[in-house]
Amino acid sequence: MAASVFDSAIYRDLFRDEETARLFSDTAEVRAMLLVEGALAKAQGAHGMIPETAAKAIHRASLEAQIDPAALAEETGRSAVVVPALVSAFRKEIGAPDHAQYAHWGATSQDIMDTGLVLRLRQVIALYETRLSALLHALADQAEQHEGTPMAARTYMQVASPTSFGAVVAQWGRPLLRLRARLPAVRDALLTVSLSGAAGTLSAMGEDGPKVRARLAEELGLSDPGATWHTERDRLTGFAAWMTDTATALGKMGEDLILLTQSGIGEVTLGQGGGSSTMPQKSNPIQPTLLSALARQTVALNSAMQGAAIHRQQRDGTAWFTEWMTLPQMCMGLGTALTTATDLARTLTANTARMRAGIDDGTGLIHAEALSFALARHMPRPEAQAEVKALCQQVQTSGTPLPDLAAARWPDQDLSALFTPEASLGTAPADARAFARAARTP
Repeated sequence: MAASVFDSAIYRDLFRDEETARLFSDTAEVRAMLLVEGALAKAQGAHGMIPETAAKAIHRASLEAQIDPAALAEETGRSAVVVPALVSAFRKEIGAPDHAQYAHWGATSQDIMDTGLVLRLRQVIALYETRLSALLHALADQAEQHEGTPMAARTYMQVASPTSFGAVVAQWGRPLLRLRARLPAVRDALLTVSLSGAAGTLSAMGEDGPKVRARLAEELGLSDPGATWHTERDRLTGFAAWMTDTATALGKMGEDLILLTQSGIGEVTLGQGGGSSTMPQKSNPIQPTLLSALARQTVALNSAMQGAAIHRQQRDGTAWFTEWMTLPQMCMGLGTALTTATDLARTLTANTARMRAGIDDGTGLIHAEALSFALARHMPRPEAQAEVKALCQQVQTSGTPLPDLAAARWPDQDLSALFTPEASLGTAPADARAFARAARTP
């Protein structure tokens, strides 16, 4: 097996998301860093920090240069960061030594790498926004269609009381609504330029350093933090936390679908399933399982990512390297999870007959809570609970359904309406409708 399933030729079609993967390729990283170097030169030329002719030559070369990432490996292996090798190769691409000497003027490796990363994460977030919107619309369709489709709610894996499938779908979707609302603030905090120089003081750029940083931010469409953030990683950990919350919300959807499709329940049919090497009858819930597995991996990676926020002094290689090993996989996993969840939401089918059958096994015990509250209108609540609990025990020993026992125990009361799923749906239909409306609101 490959070291990462996201890069495996065997497991590619299961785990890999091509659009996200392109943003975390070596080529994409080099291209993003060259854009930063070119924009930096342009900003410095505008403030007279380097000659205008050199700035133009560097900026032009940054758009045209073709640098083989593999050619940077040997020097990167010695220096631990790619920028020294990249700058050396870039200066050769510029071709004019008098101009090339001004490339990377006063910056440090972390400035270029962090800003290049932010440029790529901007595109990652744009993908997430599009996919999250598509997922919410697909869930809204299911919630609206099944707002009143009764099914058994289950707590501790046991039948509890009736709900609707639309309400279950709304439970999957409501966290995503909150995460969608949080994303603009996460994005705005993250999309920040880094330009601080060797020790975070911009000393090599003199008094015009802050002006250059502001101009660089403008050139790249990023915000100016007004100070260094070399060791202030809350922007990145905030994004990692958002991804983790999103992945776990999708994992919850996956877990529920694994259970709803299992043999003996079969209340949902998936649009596609996985086969077995030996059992022809099998249709395994592969997509829900993938959501659950990706959520677990993201939680584990987030632990490393949050720990990497603990930097020593003005730069910390250990913490920084941990980010490199962690954040791309988190991004890859969530890209796959969002696509998978959307496909599931669009193609799953609610088996309404099985859902209704799963509500009542013939004993009527699922309606015990409704009966106890109906009786509480005529007797103290503790007494009503005790009465119904005794009847439930009698159901289990005698096999007589609860509705029959209740009718015999209280013949003067018409309790028949209680023993229908629709009578106990409560807010479920309204919850489903409210979610559907919110999901379709931009």
